[in-house]
Amino acid sequence: MTQASAPAAATPMDDGIVAAAEACLASVGRAREAIHGVIFGQETVVDLALVTVLAGGHGLLVGLPGLAKTKLVETLGTVLGLDARRVQFTPDLMPSDILGTEILDEDQDRHRSFRFVRGPIFTQLLMADEINRASPRTQSALLQAMQERFVSVAGERHDLPRPFHVLATQNPIEQEGTYPLPEAQLDRFLLEIDVGYPDRAAERRILLETTGAEEHRPQAVMDTEALLSAQRLVRRLPVGEAVVEAILDLVRAARPDGGDGAIADKLLWGPGPRASQALMLAVRARALIEGRVAPSVDDVAALAEPVLKHRMALTFAARADGETIPGLIGRLVGRL
Repeated sequence: MTQASAPAAATPMDDGIVAAAEACLASVGRAREAIHGVIFGQETVVDLALVTVLAGGHGLLVGLPGLAKTKLVETLGTVLGLDARRVQFTPDLMPSDILGTEILDEDQDRHRSFRFVRGPIFTQLLMADEINRASPRTQSALLQAMQERFVSVAGERHDLPRPFHVLATQNPIEQEGTYPLPEAQLDRFLLEIDVGYPDRAAERRILLETTGAEEHRPQAVMDTEALLSAQRLVRRLPVGEAVVEAILDLVRAARPDGGDGAIADKLLWGPGPRASQALMLAVRARALIEGRVAPSVDDVAALAEPVLKHRMALTFAARADGETIPGLIGRLVGRL
């Protein structure tokens, strides 16, 4: 795999970007270190969650209970200085429980009027815990908010705070009493992040540092303005022509009409242009997290699976043959 050289004319470099990047790199590095100081053994997960937020997107955390998914979101909100709220999704949760509702008020003169009471979605970081436990009707209440950054209630538009991010969690093995997320909603998530078990050394540290009389508490490292500045910088970072071509080659090859029969015949559907956009933003954010001002083809390879796997589906015949989405993505990445 080759590293991209100095960025080409796809997004030109200028002194303003360099100065802004140098000012931002230190604060992003401190935020990353602060989160790693609380979440042990999940370095890749932490970095992908940071990539999601810096790229201005939403993330879906998939993992078994007890792997610090909730703690990660709480820590992320604290370290980045965001107003964060948590909603526990259940089968009886209604859209109004998330968005808010209008109530009828009566003043002292007995004049009546409707007043909108905002729901928990009016926050900067919303944790949708066990999102697949809610009914499709409630899940769909998030669609407009995730894409448009505002909600419509009773015909009125209500803008959400800036920035606005949804980090949802999902248990991959529990199927009873759950409703799979529709493809349209999955496509709104910038990344799908798999949360696995920690290794032995990390689990030992968890045992020693989280079961004593005192537990380390995260501190705010950034604030809202600093985060918004970092998100604007991500969109200004230069991208070399080699990286642009790698993104196009990867995403287009992951479709049923991608041209490679060995892979295309195994797919029911593949990623659309939103996946290309997600990958373009994510590779810039990953470069910034790692202290670089321009992404490389290696960033494309590292982020291919979390960007693409929830935007693809296998045919029945491919599943019967033992094919997997990560396996197909791995073969595509090997061609970059």
